[in-house]
Amino acid sequence: MPTLLPLPLKEALTEKLAESLVAALPELTPRRVHGLTGLSGKATAVVGMRRAGKTTFLHQLRRESLERGTPRAQLPYLNFEDERLAGLKGAHLGFLLDEFARRTPELQGPGKTLWCFDEIQLVPGWEQFIRRLLDTGGCEIILTGSSAALLSREIATALRGRAWEVPLYPFSFAEALLHQGLAIPSDPAFLTGAERARTERAFLDWLAVGGFPEAQGLDMATRRQLLRDYVDVAMLRDVVERHGVSNVIGLRWLVRHLLGNAAGTFTVEKFYAALKSQGIAISKDTVHHLLAHLEDCFLVRTVWLESSSERQRMVTPRKTYPIDTGLIPVFERSSRGNLGHALESAVLIELERRRASVTYVRTPAGHEVDFLARYPDGGMDLIQVCLDAGEPETAKRELRALTEASHLHPGAGKLLLTLTGDGAPAEAPPEVTVRPAYEWMLNEGRG
Repeated sequence: MPTLLPLPLKEALTEKLAESLVAALPELTPRRVHGLTGLSGKATAVVGMRRAGKTTFLHQLRRESLERGTPRAQLPYLNFEDERLAGLKGAHLGFLLDEFARRTPELQGPGKTLWCFDEIQLVPGWEQFIRRLLDTGGCEIILTGSSAALLSREIATALRGRAWEVPLYPFSFAEALLHQGLAIPSDPAFLTGAERARTERAFLDWLAVGGFPEAQGLDMATRRQLLRDYVDVAMLRDVVERHGVSNVIGLRWLVRHLLGNAAGTFTVEKFYAALKSQGIAISKDTVHHLLAHLEDCFLVRTVWLESSSERQRMVTPRKTYPIDTGLIPVFERSSRGNLGHALESAVLIELERRRASVTYVRTPAGHEVDFLARYPDGGMDLIQVCLDAGEPETAKRELRALTEASHLHPGAGKLLLTLTGDGAPAEAPPEVTVRPAYEWMLNEGRG
C-alpha cells in the first residue's frame, strides 16, 4: 500500500516543483570542478561543507544543461532544507514524479530530464526513491549533501555502486578572482610587473579571507563571526545531531585544537592526555569517532604518513588542516604568524580539488616532505611548501628533503612552492620545479 502523503506536504512539494520549472536561473560565479563526468546510469553526488556553494553549483549545472539545449521544463530542482517539508519520507517522493508528468505531458527535447535534489539526506528513506528513479532511465540525477558519510559510505551501500561522488570546496584562488570580476592570467608564469603585483596582492588577500562565497568582501569582524557560525552549525547539525554525539565539550575542544593548529601534527593519545589533564572525561575511542565525523562534514582534512606498513601509518602522527584558510586566523591563539600554515593548507585543498590522493613523506634521515600527491591519471608529485626559500639554509633544508624523498619515490615529480617569486631559492637542481604557489594554482595542470 502506498504511503499517504499529507495535504500540507503535498502542497509544499507541488509549489516547490512548480517554482523550479519557471523561476529564473541565477547568475553565479562559475565553479571549476574536477571529476564531473556524468557517468551513465549513476547519480552524481556533490558533497562538501555547508556554505561552500553546493546549491549555487546545482544551478550552474542546470544553466549549462539549458545552454546545451535541454528545455527549461526538464530542469526540476528541489531543496529539502525547508521547514514545510518536516515529516517528509522517501516513500512520499513518488508524488514528485506523478506531478512532474502531469505538468509536462508532451516534453520534447534533445536532453534528458535533469533532477537536482539539494540536501536530500534530510528525507528518511530517500535512497529507495533515487534507486527507483535511476531504474526508470531517461533522466540524470544530481544530489547534494553536507556530510561525506551520506554520499560516500552510505550511498555506496544504499545505491549499490550507482553514484559518482564529486567534492565541492570553497572558492579556489581562480574562482575567487572570477567572483571579484578580475581576469585570470592566461599564462601566470609570464606577467608584467604590475600584473604580478596585483596577482600576489589578491593571493595574500585570498589566503586571509578564505574561499567561502559569503565571506567575500566582508569586513574582518563580520567575516570572522560568519565563519564561527559556520563551524558551530557544522558541529551541531552535522556532528552532534547527525551522529548523536553526547560529549559536546570534548567536541568543541577538538575543533578548537584542530583549527587552531593548522598544518600541525595530531595524535589521539596526546589529545586524550591533554583533555584528561584538564579534567575533561573522554575516551580515546570517542576522540577517534569525533575526528572521523569532522572529516565527514568536511570541516577538517587529515593527511597520513606515506608508508607500506599499516601499523607504522597508524602510530605516526597525522597532519591536520582546515577546509578553508579563512578559518585559521579565527581560531589560532598564538602570536606566531600563520601565513605559512595558510599556504600549506591552501595547497592541500587544491590537491584534493584536483582529486589527488595525498600523504606526507618522512625520509630515513628524518626529513619531511609536505605532500606526496597521486593523481587520477597515475602521475605523482612530491611537493614541498615553503613561505620563503630565499635564505640559503632554508633552501638547502627544503631541497634536501625533496632529494631524499625522491629516492623513495623515483617516479614522482619534484615541486617546491613558495609564496611569491621572490621566495625562490637562488639555485635549485634542474629536476626540481620551483614556482610561486599562486602560479601553480592558476595552472589547471600539474607541476
